[in-house]
Amino acid sequence: MAKIHQPDPNVRRILERAELEGIELIRFLYADHGGVIRGKAASRSRLAERLGTGIGHTVAMMAMNMLDQLQEVEHMGPVGEVRIVPDPATYVPLPHAPGAAAMLSDLRLQDGSPWEACSRTFLKDAVTALAAEGYTLMAAFEPEFTLGRRLPDPAGGPDRLVPLDDSLCYANAGFDIAHDYTMKLIRALETMGLRVEHYHPELGPGQQELSVRHAPALRAADNHVLYRETVRGVAMRMSMWASLAPKPLADQAGNGAHLHLSLWNDTRNLFEEGSQVRDWFIGGLLAHLPALTALTCGSVNSFRRLGPRMWASAYAVYGPDNREAAVRICSPLGETGEPNLELKPSDSSANPYLSLGAVIHAGLDGVRRKLDPGDPVDVDPDTRPGQYPPLPRSLEQALDALEADEMLMEALGPLRRSAYLAVKRSEAAAFAAKDPSYELFHHMRVF
Repeated sequence: MAKIHQPDPNVRRILERAELEGIELIRFLYADHGGVIRGKAASRSRLAERLGTGIGHTVAMMAMNMLDQLQEVEHMGPVGEVRIVPDPATYVPLPHAPGAAAMLSDLRLQDGSPWEACSRTFLKDAVTALAAEGYTLMAAFEPEFTLGRRLPDPAGGPDRLVPLDDSLCYANAGFDIAHDYTMKLIRALETMGLRVEHYHPELGPGQQELSVRHAPALRAADNHVLYRETVRGVAMRMSMWASLAPKPLADQAGNGAHLHLSLWNDTRNLFEEGSQVRDWFIGGLLAHLPALTALTCGSVNSFRRLGPRMWASAYAVYGPDNREAAVRICSPLGETGEPNLELKPSDSSANPYLSLGAVIHAGLDGVRRKLDPGDPVDVDPDTRPGQYPPLPRSLEQALDALEADEMLMEALGPLRRSAYLAVKRSEAAAFAAKDPSYELFHHMRVF
């Protein structure tokens, strides 16, 4: 069997840490086309070897949807093998799972080359494209989630999520009710190197918002994978349930994962007030936004959240501190705050590597073509019917827009786009054939 790559200089450090910290299993994690975080685990006794070879994995798993239904995708059937190859720089112990650690991973061919369907490689390639133009991107996801308990439905239907509380938005009572959980979560995230920025109880019953510090694009996506799994893992250890699904409760506020972005050239933030580069980047986002939505809001459930007057955006517009705009120009916090953009049609059912990679390609396309974003919008766009272009209102519409977007389809490449479209169209069909409770349950369960 061919080795995947030469041992990383950090390998000895990882092996020593694993022994000192009593780690027995190390999870090699990746994100699939359904937005699910999957992986396999190596024992500590085999870790040195597996850091070099990876763990064998069927190619078919990237054709699996979020219901574990395998789709027919050419080159993703029963024949074929890739390797789940961990990135040693991402090694972290999992405080909520004593004895376990994790590393974010790439999917590689047996000769060590990147596999065309690896989503983490897609983001790496987007970062490389930015670097070739002299830019780097800093990013942070701003996730919300619903904290409660998963209980049987008294009527015999699917399990339901019962929120932890019914406190008001930002209410101090909400801080107190969720305090024990929140402290455990913060300590876990900080232990893994994720710097917590802000926390508050949000609008819906049991809804929480906790954000972590921005980072270079790849690290930001890696952080979001760890964040998602830790939010859920800490809750499970406390006999609770946490869901980052866009709309786990049909009649309550949705959970976004707004994406914050800033573009840099050496030490200069290019999204400062009056920047042409910022305007062009926004122009690229808006030009590709209908297609982008298929990747940044990657589930049927996402489109329950994307509606007018929900502060989630329903129109392809931008504006300064406009929380009904798809792209908000954020005011810097204080004299040391950095200007940034906030993409609001974004949630945690998306594969963060595909989502952020596609955003980079769209923004860079705007910069290269010097796309004019038009005038900023300083009102709720829903108050002016017919004046602004609406976002897709369903996953099917978003996938149609993605298929029609030549630039994004080219960036995704033949194998990745074929698998993504097959997986997502299968999910749309599966949920269309069931009642809403089926959809809500499965999104609450998976995300």
